[in-house]
Amino acid sequence: MIELRLVKSEEIQIAMEIINAAKIHLKEQGIDQWQTGYPDYACIERDIIDQKGFFVVDEESILGYLCIDYDGESAYDNMQGTWNTSENYVVVHRMAFTEKSRGKGVSSVVFRLVEELSKRKGINSFRVDTDADNKKMQHILKKNGFSYCGTIWFDNSEKIAFDKTF
Repeated sequence: MIELRLVKSEEIQIAMEIINAAKIHLKEQGIDQWQTGYPDYACIERDIIDQKGFFVVDEESILGYLCIDYDGESAYDNMQGTWNTSENYVVVHRMAFTEKSRGKGVSSVVFRLVEELSKRKGINSFRVDTDADNKKMQHILKKNGFSYCGTIWFDNSEKIAFDKTF
């Protein structure tokens, strides 16, 4: 069974290994996302301190890392386009998976788990962004019911933004 669990401060190096492997994976695909230093150690450390850093785990191992944030994203305030809802929302940032768990549908399970967690908090809206050249993530988002809303500026580049109500 796949679950989400908070990352402990002493596990930051494991989270960084997953993030750094994802950076290499993106580069190998010719995707510029995460190639300028972001996300770095300080960013992941802040996720963990703020209790927003989560591991994706099964009975045997850690499958991935992500940040689940209910505090909003300031970059979303200046979107070129229109969100489908103005409700409070959850945003997922820095989602990355280990090499052995890629391509197995884990991201779809994670989105469902985030939705379940959010419903328990009274949140029914979900926002996420990715690079325009990250076609794999765009496919995953559309497959999971997200709709394209417009573009934002983040990490010194334009990102495409999606949302979903559940």
